[in-house]
Amino acid sequence: MTLPSRDDALALMHQHVQSESLRRHMYSVEAACRAYARRFGEDEELYGLAGLLHDFDYEEFPDEHPLRGVEMLRERGYPDELLHAVQAHYAARTGVQPETRLDRTLHACDEITGLITAAALVRPSRSVMDLEAKSVLKKMKDRQFAAGVDREDVLRAAEELGVEFAEHVEFVIHAMRGVAPQLGLAGPDA
Repeated sequence: MTLPSRDDALALMHQHVQSESLRRHMYSVEAACRAYARRFGEDEELYGLAGLLHDFDYEEFPDEHPLRGVEMLRERGYPDELLHAVQAHYAARTGVQPETRLDRTLHACDEITGLITAAALVRPSRSVMDLEAKSVLKKMKDRQFAAGVDREDVLRAAEELGVEFAEHVEFVIHAMRGVAPQLGLAGPDA
């Protein structure tokens, strides 16, 4: 089965997502998933598209997310492996647990990018470029900070991926630096 192009996936995402913050989240997850694909010697396009599209139905169908999105992706010929990963990133709704490396990667990269983004935005630079993992780890201990992030889920997802948590945070920060201008996290001079 041929994987749709990133341009096609991006057009689909832009068609269904108007919120710039949600788009930026999806770019963050895409960058992190692509970086892990390179690290693991996996298909970077497949991993990237899973990250880019995992939440594309959330804005229009929040109460049916990601089920509606999976239906739309299936109709467009996306591979079962990607569909499974999108379902597994929200097991509480779908009942699909992360099983494959792609599933575990998407799950591990999803919530942590939000915590990293929040940590970057409270810095004087408002940038991920000078953000260190230790700052994110410190912020994570404050339950009021980015309160919507499920700390236990974030820790468990990194463990299931087989990566020590501090290393995972550092890895995702570096991946996000590669797309920092697109994320609005490159700092005031960018």
